[in-house]
Amino acid sequence: MKSEIIAVGSEMLTPFRQDTNSLFVTERLNEIGVTVAFKSIVGDRLRDLVSAIRTALGRSDILVLMGGLGPTEDDLTREATAEALGIELKRDAQQVAALHARAATWRITMPDNNLKQADVIKGAEILPNPNGSAPGQWLDVTHEGYRKLIMLVPGPPNECRPMIDAECMPRLREILPVRHIAKRTLKAAMIPESQADKLLAPIYTTYTDVETTILAHAGDIQLTLLCAKKSKEAAEDRVEELATKLEEALDDWLYSSEGESLEQIVLYYLGLRQSTLAVAESCTGGLVAQRITSVAGASRTFLGGAVVYSDPLKTAFANVPPDLIAKHGAVSAEAAVAMAEGIRKRTGATLGLGVTGIAGPTGGTETKPVGLVYFAVSDAQATDSYNRTFRGDRDRVRQWAAQQALDLIRRKLM
Repeated sequence: MKSEIIAVGSEMLTPFRQDTNSLFVTERLNEIGVTVAFKSIVGDRLRDLVSAIRTALGRSDILVLMGGLGPTEDDLTREATAEALGIELKRDAQQVAALHARAATWRITMPDNNLKQADVIKGAEILPNPNGSAPGQWLDVTHEGYRKLIMLVPGPPNECRPMIDAECMPRLREILPVRHIAKRTLKAAMIPESQADKLLAPIYTTYTDVETTILAHAGDIQLTLLCAKKSKEAAEDRVEELATKLEEALDDWLYSSEGESLEQIVLYYLGLRQSTLAVAESCTGGLVAQRITSVAGASRTFLGGAVVYSDPLKTAFANVPPDLIAKHGAVSAEAAVAMAEGIRKRTGATLGLGVTGIAGPTGGTETKPVGLVYFAVSDAQATDSYNRTFRGDRDRVRQWAAQQALDLIRRKLM
C-alpha cells in the first residue's frame, strides 16, 4: 500500500523550522511494511491544503496529516480534509466539555476560538491527546470507490509522536496485511555518482521488487535497498541477493555493507591490523581527526596529530625541513610526504597521514589551482603520495579532502 505524509504549517516553508516528524512517521510505517511514496509540506492556506489532500487521495492509500489542528485561524487541517472528502464537520459535545475541563485546570477562561478543536469530521474516530489540547482524528473511508485510511495528528513532536505510537500504529496493524520490510545500506567512497549509477543501474533495475536509492555527498555514495514481502525471510533474502551483486560490482570502492561510516571502517581496520594512526593536517584544519574522534573508542588506535597550518608549525610538529618547503612549496607532494613521515615518527604511530592543499577561494596559481590537495600515507615500509583537485567552495574542498584522506588510509590497511 502507498502512503503519503503531509506536513501542514507555513513556518516549515521558511528557513527557520524543519519538518522532523515525517522521518519518525516514515520509520514507524516501514516497521509494518508500508512504504512512503510521497511527502509534502503545505502552508496554512485552505485552497492549497484542499488541493494537496485531493491529490494525495488520488494516489495514496494511507494519508498522515501532521499539524494545523490548533485553535487559531490558520489551523485549517480539519476544514481542508472535510472539504476534500466532501464530508461535514460537526462540533463534538464531549470534546467541548474536555476543552472546558482542561482550561479549568489552568484556572483560565477558555477563549471561544479554542472550540474549533472540538470540530470532528463526520464519521471520524477521535484520537485522544494527553499531551495537548488538540485531539487527533482517524478516518477509514471509501473515496471514489477506494478505501482510504486518514490520520490527522498534531504538529508538535511531543504530541505527534506519542499519538502515532499509541493510537495510529495499533489501528494500522489491525487493518493491514502483515508485511515486512528488509533494508540494507551499502556505502562506497570516492566513486563519482554517475560512474556508480552506470556500473550499478544494469543490476538493480532488474530487481523491480526492491526499491534502490542512491545518495551522493562529498565523496560518499550511499545505496539504500528496501524490499517489502509477506515474510521477513523472503524480504531479507531478496535484499541480500541484490546486495551481493552490487558489492561485487563496486569491488574496492565499497567500504561498508551495513551502513557504517568511513571513519568507523578506518578504525576497524586499524584495530584488525593492530596499528595506530597519527595525522598532520593543513588545509583540512583537523577535519580528519574530528571525524575519527567522533567514533567512540577511537583512542584505542588513533594517537592524535597536529593542525600544521603555518610553515613553521609544519617544521615544529611534523619535522618538515624548511629547505624542502622553500624548494617545493608548502602545497606539494614532497611536503605531504614529509608531513606523513614526520608525524608518524614524532608520535610513534604505525601510520602517518599528511594533507596539504589550497582550499580557496584565494591562493591558487596556474600551476597550483584552488582545490589542489596533496595526500601522503606513510608506514615503516613505504610512503604513498597522491593529489586531487576538487571543485567548489572552500567548505566543499575541505570536506572532499577529508573524505579522500580517510579512504586512502582505508585502502592502505586493506
